[in-house]
Amino acid sequence: MHPEVKQDASGFCPKCGMSLVEVGEHKGHENHHAMMAEDFKRRFFVALPLTILVLALSPKIQQWLGFQKTLPYHNVSLFFLVTIIFLYGGWPFFKEALVELRNKNYGMMTLVSLAVISGYFFSVAATFLFTGESLWWEISTLVLAFLFGHWMEMRAVLGTGNALGELAKLIPPAAHKLSGRDVVDIPTGEIKVGDSVLVRPGEKIPIDGVVTDGESSVNEGMITGESRPVGKKNGDKVIGGTINNDGSLTVKVTKTGSETAISQIMELIRQAQETRPSVQKLADKAANALTIVAIVVGSGTFIYWFFINPHGAIFAVTLAITVIVITCPHALGLAIPTVTTITSAVAARNGILIRDMAGLEIARKLDYIIFDKTGTLTTGNFAVTKFSNKGCLRLAAAVEIYSQHPIAKAIVMAAKEKGIDIPKVRNFKSYPGKGIEGMVGKSKIEVGGRDISVTKDGKFIGNITLEDEVRPESKKAIDRLHGMGLKIAMLTGDKKEIAEEMGERLGIDTVFAEVLPEDKVNKVKELQSMGHTVGMVGDGVNDAPSLTQAHVGIAIGAGTDVAIESAEVVLVKNNPLDVVKVIALSRKTDAKMKQNLAWATGYNVLAIPAAAGVFIPWGIMLRPEYGAILMSASSLIVVANALTLRRTRL
Repeated sequence: MHPEVKQDASGFCPKCGMSLVEVGEHKGHENHHAMMAEDFKRRFFVALPLTILVLALSPKIQQWLGFQKTLPYHNVSLFFLVTIIFLYGGWPFFKEALVELRNKNYGMMTLVSLAVISGYFFSVAATFLFTGESLWWEISTLVLAFLFGHWMEMRAVLGTGNALGELAKLIPPAAHKLSGRDVVDIPTGEIKVGDSVLVRPGEKIPIDGVVTDGESSVNEGMITGESRPVGKKNGDKVIGGTINNDGSLTVKVTKTGSETAISQIMELIRQAQETRPSVQKLADKAANALTIVAIVVGSGTFIYWFFINPHGAIFAVTLAITVIVITCPHALGLAIPTVTTITSAVAARNGILIRDMAGLEIARKLDYIIFDKTGTLTTGNFAVTKFSNKGCLRLAAAVEIYSQHPIAKAIVMAAKEKGIDIPKVRNFKSYPGKGIEGMVGKSKIEVGGRDISVTKDGKFIGNITLEDEVRPESKKAIDRLHGMGLKIAMLTGDKKEIAEEMGERLGIDTVFAEVLPEDKVNKVKELQSMGHTVGMVGDGVNDAPSLTQAHVGIAIGAGTDVAIESAEVVLVKNNPLDVVKVIALSRKTDAKMKQNLAWATGYNVLAIPAAAGVFIPWGIMLRPEYGAILMSASSLIVVANALTLRRTRL
């Protein structure tokens, strides 16, 4: 129930009292819930026939149904039957209540145990110490209702947290390893870096690697959220768990184990499910307060109906037990964790990896989004749009041919497209952030500056204008963000005129031009100082300081390298529209959290007075077993409401 709780030795969860299980052995808290569900189910079906027998032997039930059947030592028989139900059915609650008491963290199990134990020992006293009506059938049905409710609850919670299991299923159990000319099937876990594997059409790619032979298209939707197949050929990277479509591929393994994309994504989801939004602290405080409320109101209820408005001990104890049962804060405890667990799975399905739930919670409050231009709003692929003359382009290409910079590649490509013969260069030198130089023939050629000026022997001979290609999704993303009430800023090192022209074309509200990489963080601070809640979208490496400074950092285009420490949210694809999805998911998650909290608290506001007998003058009275059913139903409603998030389409 509380996956963030971890310790080196076995024991019990200090929050809910459940037994802690070894992560390596049981693969996390999903299996923990499965074990608990099975335990409650087993105890329920043992208690069920015994409870039916208790009901059949109870004088009150016989009176209601109009028959009479007694056994020798009738009351003693009831005592033994209910004692079995009490001890076997109630044991999970008693055991974990002891942990709560030991940790002074009184919660649901304490209240459940208090209600059951109070009713049981009152009935023992009424049977053996004084003449009075016992609560045998009420206690039996109460334990049965608790067992059934917790069984259903564990099943429902299991449905919220299967994202990791579904991801693990993406990896095929075996791979076709190439050994010389032979193909040998081996378990995927035995593959090593450097091995080559064959992937046939229609098969899943077993592990991360690089294509060394063959050509095909690959469905990467389960990792990136992208529905269109991606073409793959020699030298292209492939991700384990994706599906090869129509051609055979030979893949050289580059990553195994925890380094693979699937493993990194699973780790991020696990981390996200263990982080806690601030609203969780509010729910925890409310749940702890409810424990005190239950004891105080339960005691007050008994005092009122026994001393102030006397209706007898049975009546007073029954209502007091009902108060304690119905006040169990289980729904409050489930209200937030179920939502955050499902949200992380929905996000991953859409190519969004959440590192910190607190960051996603803040995302709904953002009013300004800053986009780093290059590689985010643009493709990062430059193209020459203007040049002074062919001689200028020819000499620039000669020097740039040895550079790996995207701008250099664009200049060389433009020269080749124009059919220009590129001369050889000597003494090539590069000055990062300033430019490059080299000898072409006997002349010294220098290329540099923001406008790509070209000089020959110190004399200016022309310049070259390049533009970064704008992503087709950028304009649509900005329009949608505007529609959601956000303003947009752009950070770029481009000259002011070029940056403002792009800003106008895309409808950007604020343009920060001629910004050096080290100054980006100051622009984030500038907007924050004006009272804005700022989200920063960048590549996660060069933009790390500004991503960290922003209220929410969104790293875009991580691809298979998803372990980015500077951002709260990681986007697998280079698609600005996914930023829209982040904001939309944040708002839907917040709405579900508020709905669950409203239900969990509203239920108690109405149910506690009803249990205490406030509505008895109008003929409304809750018995303990009905209280148990209502308490379990409340928890199930909270989980069911959270489960509707799974149908979210972003």
